[in-house]
Amino acid sequence: MLEVSVRSRLGDFLLDAAFAAPAPALVALFGASGSGKSSVVNAVAGLIRPEAGHIAIDGEVLFDSAHDIDVPAEQRRLGYVFQDARLFPHLDVRRNLGYGLRRSRGGVRIAFDEVVALLGLAPLLARRPRGLSGGERQRVALGRALLAQPRLLLLDEPLAALDAARREEVLPYLERLRDEWHLPMLYVSHQLDEVLRLATHVVLMDQGRVATAGALAEVALHPALGRLAGEAAVGAVIDSVVTVVDAGTGLANVAAGSGELRVPADGLVPGTAVRLQVLARDVIVATRPPDGLSVRNALPGRVTAIDVESPYSRLVAIDAGSVTVLARVTSLAAAELGLVQGMPVWALVKAVSLRAAAHGSGVPQA
Repeated sequence: MLEVSVRSRLGDFLLDAAFAAPAPALVALFGASGSGKSSVVNAVAGLIRPEAGHIAIDGEVLFDSAHDIDVPAEQRRLGYVFQDARLFPHLDVRRNLGYGLRRSRGGVRIAFDEVVALLGLAPLLARRPRGLSGGERQRVALGRALLAQPRLLLLDEPLAALDAARREEVLPYLERLRDEWHLPMLYVSHQLDEVLRLATHVVLMDQGRVATAGALAEVALHPALGRLAGEAAVGAVIDSVVTVVDAGTGLANVAAGSGELRVPADGLVPGTAVRLQVLARDVIVATRPPDGLSVRNALPGRVTAIDVESPYSRLVAIDAGSVTVLARVTSLAAAELGLVQGMPVWALVKAVSLRAAAHGSGVPQA
């Protein structure tokens, strides 16, 4: 378990944040720039000392103001990957990685060759940082942090300085760390697509405070996400598996609660673990089984809540078995359909509005 409670005034900014998350997990700190995400990570790392608070990993206290405990940063056994790779320019990749090993404490659990294979670094070992792409430099920085044998990996917007192609180069390696190595990570980002792809747990930060925190599927449904990322981002996040691929239609069936969703196959095969986001704006509510519609997805369920978003819109939560989906409808539609809590409905979603991203498939070994 990762436990964080920190309070500190940084100039005119008040950081007052507390959350707890299970480990191993990839915990994403998400929020706008200046919301306090990096300050939280730096407090966990021991780079800044909060005025008050408590930080512990698996029961071991790293900081506790009430008991005057403040473990020095170099003794916390944490790995840190920054926005810029911060590699030693005069050392080649092999020696940059070796620096991580020299910083390790408590024995070597993660071997050099394992890291090189995981991150595809073998072709780069003799090269210096100036000859690497941005994505390659970040992979080396990841490797160096891993070889320090961390019990928790801190990543402060590690992809922010990369273009879209280089981000896509690095993301699969982070997925492998999460799924194959089960390494606990605290990941800072203000890019929602990164959070939706990587996170298992999310902490929403807003002006120095935690707006909400919990498992990704729960936070994705929380109204605070709409305030921070925009109404268009609100919707269910579903981790599932591909059951059938129909080459004739180009669609794949993905298990979802009490039914299945059809999504564009895009190279998926049966058995592939996938994560998809079902946006509230893309869900239509029907009070009887659909007939004569082009919509291919219809999940049966019951209304569990109807929240007033504005005078003209309502956010309808539908329990569709083991998943909850949201639908954004007008207040007029909600009234004319007679929507009430407990009412049986069907959640309709166009297949073309869904994208199922392979989740945890990783990348081939180098």
